[in-house]
Amino acid sequence: MLIKTKEEIKKIKQGGKIIGKVLSELSKMAKPGISTLEIDERAEELITKAGGRPSFKGYMTNTYDPPFPTTICASLNHGLVHGIAKREVILQNGDVFSIDIGMEHPVNKGGRGYYTDTAITLTVGEVEPKVKELLRVTRQALEVAIKTVKPGISVADIGGAIEKYVKSQGKYGIIRDLVGHGVGHEVHEEPRIPNYYDKRLANFILKPGMVIAIEPMISLGGHEIQTATDGWTIEMADGSICAHYEHTLAIIKNGCEVMTRRPGEKREKLF
Repeated sequence: MLIKTKEEIKKIKQGGKIIGKVLSELSKMAKPGISTLEIDERAEELITKAGGRPSFKGYMTNTYDPPFPTTICASLNHGLVHGIAKREVILQNGDVFSIDIGMEHPVNKGGRGYYTDTAITLTVGEVEPKVKELLRVTRQALEVAIKTVKPGISVADIGGAIEKYVKSQGKYGIIRDLVGHGVGHEVHEEPRIPNYYDKRLANFILKPGMVIAIEPMISLGGHEIQTATDGWTIEMADGSICAHYEHTLAIIKNGCEVMTRRPGEKREKLF
């Protein structure tokens, strides 16, 4: 994992502020009757206008796979991550809708920018109380992790804090096959950051200048996942409702600084 310089972190923070504002604007669009592609098109418009580039659109897991086709990952209900935004997918009352978005910024001719990554899960109209509670627990798990992060702790400690909190809240599935990650120079960097305690990462110690994306992924059922027939969407194998929240943060001398906060986020109420 690369240590970022103060100047690099400054630029990542600038990009993070922009993508936080973009996600806030997109969240306001998540209402019954709107297509996920409309939200996607607005996302690309806002990112481009800000001097950035969508980092997910065109992303390839390897040389032989087709590139990811949209700016946002638009995942619905039992879809966890990597959902493709489509014109025919219309948000309905009672849906649970996750937006995962990444950006490279600034993008200059012949130059490269810095990457940030953030996600939110929203309810569309009215949902069951247990779904509201799932979203609260998942979002709070991210905040617990953020409060845990500081120089000298291990990556395993982050996952341990998330796991301990989620288990204290009831019976939930903590997804094990998808993880957070380093970020900044690339969309995905080392280390992998699980949402559970992994003793193999106990020797990976956080240092000032590291930049990571933490992203709790929790379900109302089990933790097993599968890939949908579109080849991209990762969904819950048992069809359970799931939630996903994410922030990019930098490790600083006395703790960490969240790069991708949405405007007014700390004052937001889930319900």
